[in-house]
Amino acid sequence: MKASPQSQLRLLELADLDAELARLDHRGRSLPEAAELARLETRAGELKDAVVVTETELGDLAREQGRAERDVDQVRTRIDRDRARLDAGQVGAARELASLQSEIESLRRRQGDLEEVVLELMERREELVSRRDELIAERDSLGSQTAAVTARRDAAVREIEEQAGKASDQRASVAAEVPPDLLGLYERIRDSRGVGAAALRAGRCEGCHLTLNTVDLNQIRASAPDEVVRCEECRRILVRTPESGL
Repeated sequence: MKASPQSQLRLLELADLDAELARLDHRGRSLPEAAELARLETRAGELKDAVVVTETELGDLAREQGRAERDVDQVRTRIDRDRARLDAGQVGAARELASLQSEIESLRRRQGDLEEVVLELMERREELVSRRDELIAERDSLGSQTAAVTARRDAAVREIEEQAGKASDQRASVAAEVPPDLLGLYERIRDSRGVGAAALRAGRCEGCHLTLNTVDLNQIRASAPDEVVRCEECRRILVRTPESGL
């Protein structure tokens, strides 16, 4: 294949622009903000689940506390009733009196035990309420963080898209000045190798970074300036420049 040296030099411009577009694409796919948003999203899900669990525990605890308080009220009512009988002198027999007094003492112990249970439940409820409030506060804070990170990500994406748009326009302009057959060869090599053309600099291919042997260099020296030559190692188009060392 033949192409003017000027057209071949255009391939180096294309290669630089393709490298810039690849860099921008990689940057867009590996934004630190994207990873941070994923982390925040995961944490938001954890907080949501934790709040639901805490609210469920608070509901169960409230029912348990309600039952314990009703039990206390029932015991207290029985004590008041028995005390009223004693105070009214309704119990005359000594045995019955002793039995009633024993029952009152037993009920008082029962009341004390139940009141301890209620107190423990109240303390647990205070701890759970505090825990729930902490979770909700973190969740709310997470929302602000997410909004800030999203704004930074969107700004970075806009910047990348703007730079990529300019590079794409410039690439289209350069590609239009390359003969179709040369451009087609370049594109095919780029599709398979990632880089379609490279400069020959100081006897080395800048595509695979290998120094050409003497035989290959002599063949390139003997080639006409408009002959399209390729690296024998990586098969990329080798573009000759004043720095080629020929």
